[in-house]
This record gives sequence, C-alpha cells and structure tokens, in this order.
Amino acid sequence: MTPADIGYLERMAKQIRIDTIDQVYHANSGHPGGSLSAADILAALYFYKMTIDPQRPDWADRDRFILSKGHASPAYYSALARRGYFDPARLRDFRSVRDYLEGAPSTKLTGVDMSAGPLGQGLSVAVGMALGGRLAGKGYKTYCMIGDGETQEGQIWEALMTGAKYKLGNLVAFLDNNHIQMCGRNDGVMPLGDVAAKYRAFDWRVICINGHNMNEIVEALDSIDNEPDGVPTMIVADTIKGKGVSFMEDTCKWHGAVPSPEQYAQAMKELGGKIS
Repeated sequence: MTPADIGYLERMAKQIRIDTIDQVYHANSGHPGGSLSAADILAALYFYKMTIDPQRPDWADRDRFILSKGHASPAYYSALARRGYFDPARLRDFRSVRDYLEGAPSTKLTGVDMSAGPLGQGLSVAVGMALGGRLAGKGYKTYCMIGDGETQEGQIWEALMTGAKYKLGNLVAFLDNNHIQMCGRNDGVMPLGDVAAKYRAFDWRVICINGHNMNEIVEALDSIDNEPDGVPTMIVADTIKGKGVSFMEDTCKWHGAVPSPEQYAQAMKELGGKIS
C-alpha cells in the first residue's frame, strides 16, 4: 500500500473513534474503552481487506466478520455505516428503541453476521462459518475479533481446538489485546500468561503486531493471503484501551462509562471531531 492508502485507513480509524464517543455520549450508555482500542483493526478490515458489498449484504461469497466482544458495538456500527451499509445519521440512535443499533450487535441490523452479547461465543461461530464455507466450496474468509478478557472464557479454547482440528486456513481471528477488562488489569483478574505461545500450542499460526500501527495491521492481513489452507491464524494485536482519548487510555474506568459534557468536548477536540 502507498502512504496515501495508509493515511486513508488512519483517517477512517479516527472517524470510527469520533463516532464511538458521539454514540456513547448521546445514548448516555455504552462501552468506549474497548471500542477505541479496536478502531484501527476495524478500519483495516472494512476499508481495505474484506471482500464485501454493502449493496448485497447477503451475498453468499462475501467475507464474514464476527465481533465476539460485542460490547465494542459503537466502533463496529461506525465501520458499517461509513462503509455504506446504512446512513451514518442513524448512529445517533445507538441504544435507542428507534433502531436496531443495540448495545450488542444483532443480525436485525444490515451487515451484521452474528448476534453477540455473551462473551466467548463468537470464535465458535466463526469456526462454524469457516467450516461451512469450505463444505460449500466457497472462497470467502471468516474474520473474528475477540477480547483479551474474553479469552478467559473456556469456550474460546474449545473453538481454538476445533479450528485447528479442521485445518481452517480460511479463518482469521484478532485478539484485541488491550490488557484491561471491566474490573481491572487482566493480570490481576485472571492472568493469561504468554497468550501467543498458548495459541501456538493449539496449532494456530500466530502473528504479533502493534494494533495501532496501520502498516503492521495491513502487512499481517496481506501475509495470510499467501498462506496455504490448513492453518487458522490468530493476530495478537497489542492495543491500548481507550486509545485516542488521553483521559480514557489504559484504565478500566472507561470500559463502560459515559463522558460528561466537558469530557465529551475534550475527547472530540483531541480526536478532531465536531461537538454536536
């Protein structure tokens, strides 16, 4: 990719962050921290890598995406809206009875491939979608994003075993490794240890990157295209919870919290967004 292409993706990631803060503030509810940490990855997937067509959301040959850490829905909804699945003006109806922009994604919303909410389930569904694609003779890839706190769920490890057993080279997962969950730092709640080594022990190909470096994200995604089928891939993306808003960064306080009017104004100023 050219520097201009990378710059475009970085601008889209910033837009996702602006939309995230705006949605949470106006809904007076939501989870900004883990949405902000996921923004760069979502920008790379939706505006560069994934084979999708917003005009044909049910296209059988489209790539699939599952947001297993469903509480990061504000960032996901922004990516869908800015990619053309629905009018970005609808983002203001986040968590409202007026629309399907629920706290966790629902397949009632155009472009959503799996309803989410309970943590730990998305990777299992992604395994099923990838296996289903192979059995149907389809060439699509299935992408899934999981959280590091979510990785404490046992079902994640069952899905890892299953993905390796069926040699799903068409499955790519991202670990949003921001090191913090709702109640504190992961190492204090339930240590994950060397999570990359654990994924390798489960026979997954592992790529470790800076999840806020767009060049590294793109290079990781492009490297998978040249891999033969047979090995599912886990991209361990080291990220910062609350990335982009100084007072939200690297703290559990903003896992699920709403900024005050003054904090909203400061966040939008830092991100370069408009206050409205």
